[in-house]
Amino acid sequence: MKPMSIGWRAAAAALLALGLARGANAETITVTHWGAAFYGAPYAVAMSKGFFKQRGVDITGVLTSTGGGTSVRNTLAGDLPYGEVALPAAIEAIRAGQPLKIVCAGAESVADILWIARPDSPLNSIKDIVGKKIGYTSPGSVTNMLILMAMKAQGIDPGTVTLVPAGGIGANLTAVLSGAIDAGMTGEPVWSQEKSKVKPVFWTKDVLPADMTQTVGIVTEELAKAGPDKIRAILEGRREGVKYIEAHPDEAADIVAKTYNIDLEIRRDGPHGRRPEDRRQAQGADRLAEGQRRELPAAGSAGQDPVKAGRPACRTSARG
Repeated sequence: MKPMSIGWRAAAAALLALGLARGANAETITVTHWGAAFYGAPYAVAMSKGFFKQRGVDITGVLTSTGGGTSVRNTLAGDLPYGEVALPAAIEAIRAGQPLKIVCAGAESVADILWIARPDSPLNSIKDIVGKKIGYTSPGSVTNMLILMAMKAQGIDPGTVTLVPAGGIGANLTAVLSGAIDAGMTGEPVWSQEKSKVKPVFWTKDVLPADMTQTVGIVTEELAKAGPDKIRAILEGRREGVKYIEAHPDEAADIVAKTYNIDLEIRRDGPHGRRPEDRRQAQGADRLAEGQRRELPAAGSAGQDPVKAGRPACRTSARG
């Protein structure tokens, strides 16, 4: 039997999470690239081990997206308006007047993001992307900002590269293999699953500092005012999930593999490498946000800095 495609695996994982819902109090949150990237690992573990239920919030379903602004829109429309989304997308939405608050930091490193090409491609470094079609996920996403920042760091004129919003991680892989784009982004667990079919062009960590915040937790202003205890329960449940991954990596990897419906032989390449929010460095959020202000001037418009505004709440989600 042929293995499911990355896109179908993500969809199946989302449907599985939604199908677990039980009772009138069961609720759904949003996690970017659920089923296709390890942003969701702490939530998968927390749901499996009952960490959310223990704190009085019954999260049994997870909505996903291809990243960027789509995750933010899903959060706004969700029955429980909490989402872990790309930091650039959160900033852009808040700057645009969306009633959102940043309440925690999520993934704290971009070390596992890379751009890939077919094995026979002449692309072997970021310098080789000039004149080529290069994929990222979606506008306002982490990978949108990273490719712009990487080109700037290497002195590459953006006008000499055709950037293509190719969709999710699986869609980027498909576009590379089909020749629709010359290179596309990927990360774990897709990289470990598919690296026999592609080769690295460049790793983000080789051209930019790795300590950058990829994702943040956001809520609507209405939930922030009416449900602070519920928000605290979500953050504490997620944090407990992170701790469990660190304390029981093999079991946690099995939980994520089952939830994501991925190969059990690949599972241990992923959750272990995700830096927990306990080790959050404010400089990481600043670094990606500053890149967004430079590359998308509209993001630097007047008003309170949403990253700085969110810091006190983020600190409450860390140890100590």
